[in-house]
Amino acid sequence: MRIALIAHDSRKELMAQFCTAYVRILSENDLIATGVTGKIVHDATGLPVRTLYPGGRGGAEQIAAMIGCGEVDMLLFFRDTVEEKVLVGSVLLRLCDMHTIPVATNIATAEVLIHGLERGDLAWIELQRGRK
Repeated sequence: MRIALIAHDSRKELMAQFCTAYVRILSENDLIATGVTGKIVHDATGLPVRTLYPGGRGGAEQIAAMIGCGEVDMLLFFRDTVEEKVLVGSVLLRLCDMHTIPVATNIATAEVLIHGLERGDLAWIELQRGRK
C-alpha cells in the first residue's frame, strides 16, 4: 500500500507520534510525504519515507498529481483547519473522492484506517489497482 503523509505545521508532531505508535504497520507499506513532514516522520521512526517538496513549495501538489495518476492508495492529511490552505486541501480531498482513495484528516480517522489496513479490510484497494 502506498500511503501519503501530509501534516500542517501545527500537526507535524502529532503525525510523528501517530507514525511512532503504528510503526510496525507502516513499515509494511510505502510511505510518501511532503518534505518536512517526511523528515520528521523518518527522524522519529526510522522508517524509509520518500520525501517530496515541502508543502509550501509544491509538495501537496505533487501528492495531488500522484493521486491523479494512481500512485497513492491512502492519504493521511493532518490538517489545521484554522490555518488551512483551503484550495490545496480541497483539491486533495476532491481527488481522493474521485479516485476512491481512503483519506483521514485527523488522528481519529487515521487510526480507523490503520486498524483497517492491519486487519486486511482495505485489501480491495490492492485488488482494484491490479497489484495482488
